[in-house]
Amino acid sequence: MSDLNYNPVLPTLLTGETQLQFRCHPAINCFNACCKNIDITLTPYDILRLSRNLKISSGDFLTRYTFPYELEKDGLVGVKLRPIEHSTVCQFMNENGCGVYSERPTACRYYPLALLALRHQEEYTDRNSYALVREDHCLGHHEPRNLTIDEYRHEQGLAPYDELDRGWRQLILKKKSSGPTVGKPSPRSLQLFFLVCYDLDRFRQFLMMPGFQDIYDLPPELWEQIQLDDIALMLFGFRFLRQVLFNEVSINLKTDAMERRNARKQEREVMMNAIAQKIVPLTDTE
Repeated sequence: MSDLNYNPVLPTLLTGETQLQFRCHPAINCFNACCKNIDITLTPYDILRLSRNLKISSGDFLTRYTFPYELEKDGLVGVKLRPIEHSTVCQFMNENGCGVYSERPTACRYYPLALLALRHQEEYTDRNSYALVREDHCLGHHEPRNLTIDEYRHEQGLAPYDELDRGWRQLILKKKSSGPTVGKPSPRSLQLFFLVCYDLDRFRQFLMMPGFQDIYDLPPELWEQIQLDDIALMLFGFRFLRQVLFNEVSINLKTDAMERRNARKQEREVMMNAIAQKIVPLTDTE
């Protein structure tokens, strides 16, 4: 594209009742053209579905098929699908089309629409709006078929994707709308956001560590759910991040958790002071 300022996303906000003229099918001349020049942000549910379909861990999926990027400068991190090396072609494309079509990401399902999750200042939940994406190569806009955006979303199986990723979108919206009031996230907070949202298998391992179980008081049935059910684990992760990042408490702490935590902190401080004063050796041989 010669115009560096070209943006295929039209600025008009659309609703679910807006009429859309579009159809994509194998007989159309531009079939697979969008898969040859990808810029696809993955949601947590996308990663869950794709990694399970490929029968690999979330960590392996992230390493093989994605790269991280900043959702905002010095802020929360997102994940994009990595194209074939030295190319812009999607790794999952083959001569017949998409090799993971049944598990294709949210952005692919929405095309030629862009989902815009918006939240007004006085509202507590986000609302969905849409924008139309028009790229020169796409001939689907000229196909003689009309349907509403809601009908198109239903056709593309988007309802569970939108609902299950809502908690993730709300976290991003909350961080962006809060701005300086929540401060600049620490590197540890950014790492935690990445772990919880995108690396589900390592997040489960994190929850099973004694340190977590010493502090948080989860009902036995919830413990069982997050050990066995990936979706329950993902949704719990969004809840956990709201508590840790924004102090929206919904997970009970054990009654003596903070006392024991403070006692361990004081014990470490006493030990470090003792080491600094050479009262306690670092090793038996020092």
